[in-house]
Amino acid sequence: MRDLCEPPRAPRYGTRGGLLAAVTTTDPALRALAHPVRLRMLSLMWAAPLSAAELSRELGISHALASQHLRRLDAAGLVELTEVRSHRGGRERRYRTVHGTPLSDRQDGAPLLAEALAHNLRDRAARRAPGQDGVTSDAELWVAPEAWDTFRTRMAELLADLHEAARAPHTPGSVLLGATVMAFLVQADEEAGEQAEEDPAAP
Repeated sequence: MRDLCEPPRAPRYGTRGGLLAAVTTTDPALRALAHPVRLRMLSLMWAAPLSAAELSRELGISHALASQHLRRLDAAGLVELTEVRSHRGGRERRYRTVHGTPLSDRQDGAPLLAEALAHNLRDRAARRAPGQDGVTSDAELWVAPEAWDTFRTRMAELLADLHEAARAPHTPGSVLLGATVMAFLVQADEEAGEQAEEDPAAP
């Protein structure tokens, strides 16, 4: 739902399967995504709409800052207005993350997203529930192309299933989990060096 008086918005970018996304550095979606707080907001709004006031309480930030981040996400087409309700004599606007096709994982946006993902990973690791099982792995492996294709497909399906199972924050009987995934093909050190020599614009 959107107000008729609102100006046209930027094209919507879906995020089904999680926020595995990277676009050009001039793309408003990348600029919006490349911030740890906004990534957390998108996760919180995945299963249910939330207002800036609700987000500020969940994240422990000011209402003004939550509103600013929410406007950036809305302008980039990553959230949509789904409800306007009366609240304490005013109007409370509640937004939800746009679901759809995953954003393409392009090399030029990966470093910016990696910084935001790493920030959230550090924060979640510090809040890990004691005595609870988890999954931890780090890999830089040489595998057959078919093995990579199979892994990538299965991982995307698992993440999509996880997002489909998401409930509204604090739903009775639910547990809070953290998952950070970024898998891609990388260049060998010698290949990266050769490309840097061929590209005069490279640092």
